Amino acid sequence: MKAPLVCDTTLRDGSHPMRHQYTADQVEAVVKALVAGGVEMIEVAHGDGLGGSSLQYGMSAVSEMDLISRAVSVAGDARIAVLLIPGIGTRETLKAAAERGAVAVRIATHCTEADISEQHFAAAKDLGMEAIGFLMMSHMLTPEALAEQAALMASYGADAIYIVDSAGALVPSGARDRVAALADVTGDVGFHAHNNLGLAIGNTVAAIEAGAARVDGCLRGLGAGAGNAATELLAATLDRMGHDSPLDTFALSDAAEHVVLPFMPFQPFPDRESLAIGYAGVYSTFLLHAKRHGERLGLDPRDILVELGRRKAVAGQEDWIVDVAEDLAREAGAPA
Repeated sequence: MKAPLVCDTTLRDGSHPMRHQYTADQVEAVVKALVAGGVEMIEVAHGDGLGGSSLQYGMSAVSEMDLISRAVSVAGDARIAVLLIPGIGTRETLKAAAERGAVAVRIATHCTEADISEQHFAAAKDLGMEAIGFLMMSHMLTPEALAEQAALMASYGADAIYIVDSAGALVPSGARDRVAALADVTGDVGFHAHNNLGLAIGNTVAAIEAGAARVDGCLRGLGAGAGNAATELLAATLDRMGHDSPLDTFALSDAAEHVVLPFMPFQPFPDRESLAIGYAGVYSTFLLHAKRHGERLGLDPRDILVELGRRKAVAGQEDWIVDVAEDLAREAGAPA
């Protein structure tokens, strides 16, 4: 049975818990370890995609273009991908990434805003890149409505389209139904999981069983919120499912243990705050911001996250976290 393509995003989604402080040597070590473990696609970028290094999203320690170059230099046959969120990344930053050797781009929009991505798909095609749609916060739409958004990306030339469980809010039936709906739009459906409800592997398995041809992982689950599906666990799971996968489970588990663990600031897992993210359906990257402002104002970060969920905050609205926290502090009579 042919296995789905696994894209490892340790060096992009993992940038969030790393506070975007990856060094070039760390990137090189991770890429070498992933290549040794049989990973065919590796995503490298600021956590919020190309151009994300900023005061709002977090400043990178090293230019992402330099990190892309270092990754490409040791990637061998593995393909280096980048993420681009329209409004943060631009066609110019995409061109610069392609010049550094990136060959694929995941063009990410909120699940209701696929229409803002048309020019970016065109730019990717002009650059000869593989152009992949990335529909974030996919739990917020019904499968049928999500398929309509995917159809727009398909019309723009998307080579594949991902269901992105940015909040880690889906359960297996939700993952399965969305993959099935998108299969009517594109023959190449992907699934990107977060572990805020402890379901990253379970949801990914459900997506694969429904026909997903691509899935994502991070070594040791290093990603936003409670992290992502762990690449080494995906390798073992695919093997147990009978898939003919190029992944080497033991090589990847060694990479997780000996390459990534030593520099991880903490182990993402479904603690009380990240569980609240999945429960409230909030963007996973809000976690550290909510913790920081909760500590500053003497608030329970869960209250901030739940209120953000009630207000339906989405990716790119990190500045709203400050407003919500200060509103809650005023209501509680605390100094803002």
